[in-house]
Amino acid sequence: MQKKIAVILGDGIGPEVTQQSIKVLDAVARQFKHQFFYEHCLMGASAIDKTGDALPGETLQICHRSDAVLLGAIGHPRYDNDPSAKVRPEDGLLKLRKELGLFANIRPITTYAPLQHLSPLKSSRIEGVDFVIFRELTGGIYFGNKQLNEDKTEASDDCIYHRDEIVRIAHLAFAYAQQRRKVLTLVDKANVLETSRLWRKVVQEMSTQYPDVTVNYLFVDNAAMQIIINPKQFDVILTENMFGDILSDEASVITGSIGLLPSASVGNKLALFEPIHGSYPQAAGKNIANPNGSILSAAMMLDYFGLAEEAELIREAVHWNLANGFLTKDIDSINNYSTATIGDLVSDYVENRIPSRMNKENMVISKSTII
Repeated sequence: MQKKIAVILGDGIGPEVTQQSIKVLDAVARQFKHQFFYEHCLMGASAIDKTGDALPGETLQICHRSDAVLLGAIGHPRYDNDPSAKVRPEDGLLKLRKELGLFANIRPITTYAPLQHLSPLKSSRIEGVDFVIFRELTGGIYFGNKQLNEDKTEASDDCIYHRDEIVRIAHLAFAYAQQRRKVLTLVDKANVLETSRLWRKVVQEMSTQYPDVTVNYLFVDNAAMQIIINPKQFDVILTENMFGDILSDEASVITGSIGLLPSASVGNKLALFEPIHGSYPQAAGKNIANPNGSILSAAMMLDYFGLAEEAELIREAVHWNLANGFLTKDIDSINNYSTATIGDLVSDYVENRIPSRMNKENMVISKSTII
């Protein structure tokens, strides 16, 4: 198989973690005789610094002619605390989603037995947690009309949804639930918001097309509590843009490290893959960032390409690393391994080059798997 991949390294730790994903994809290519061609482009704070634009036109062109997009991370604190900034890194990401038609964000939430002690929840509550959040990505309050009055004392953000926007992502979520435990939970605020009442009406109507799927309905405040109280109850969660943004970040915390979770943003013609963590600029360039979220995002990209065996092998490699104590600093502050070493290990596993005995002391200084 030959595939063209647009690579947006992004900001902060984005370049470091994405380089490990490329390293792993190259290992997959060698092992399975595929060819992946990468074309790099700019977005976010790094793009603003070099071009003055959070999403240069060239980046859009590269993405449109690619089979998928691999993204690192976007954001920088110098924009977070500057309400007067005319251009922000996140502007590029929102525009990219809209321009590429990436209407569905898919975030799997999976816990790992070796890391249960790191979760803020009791092990008994998170053991076996495995659910997926489908977040609508190109509508709602993030894309509605925004107004600020002349004396800057009153502001508004419109939340607008059309039926068609709900239908297209709901079909994806229902179909995904059919492949899993056949339970879909719609999260809304239908007791207050008109847009939520539309969501609920549309999903209720669509549920007749999927009689094998049980549909539950939760208000967003209750859903936020239930994710903490009993996350095992969820299979597929479907929700609108802002609710999905908040709930997926909340859910990521229960796994023990936000650096472990991947995501896919899909449309009718293209898809983008990225870890859900932020740019973490404090760690940039230190070779300490957790690359597993990015590596698992690459696995989701292989699923999108129809390469299920290759994707599962990457996930198996990540599980092996975690089970054998090959962890980055965010997970283990004392006995930890570098960003590059984790990438090396996953690549070695993919290519069946993990020896039966390893010298961990050498691996700490990034010499990889040395007997």
